[in-house]
Amino acid sequence: MTKDEFEQLVAEGIEAIPPKFLELLDNVAIVIEDKPSAEQAVKLRLRHGWTLFGLYEGVPQGKRGPYYGGVLPDKITIFQRPIEQAARNPEDMQEIVKNTVWHEIAHHFGMDEEEVREAEAKRKA
Repeated sequence: MTKDEFEQLVAEGIEAIPPKFLELLDNVAIVIEDKPSAEQAVKLRLRHGWTLFGLYEGVPQGKRGPYYGGVLPDKITIFQRPIEQAARNPEDMQEIVKNTVWHEIAHHFGMDEEEVREAEAKRKA
């Protein structure tokens, strides 16, 4: 899949987020990278064979204090190659991208991994 085609999938994933949440996104950039960088892999202690579809880096909204400001945007990175390798077909890839975008945006709003997984289960039920 070309970078442009993948960017379109990510854009569709963002558009699938309910407007009430999109309006609340604050100081966050969503970017696409081929795969996690060596620095990200070390930081996350990724082991060989582990798959990472996306990553949120920043200060979640719920942890921002009254003096928050003047900082670089938070960053949500969607990793193209791991998603392509995991997807069985184009529809599966679209679903993985949509779920990954949702998952990382949930972290931006302050949800930890357990809370995100619980919310995902409810969303998919």
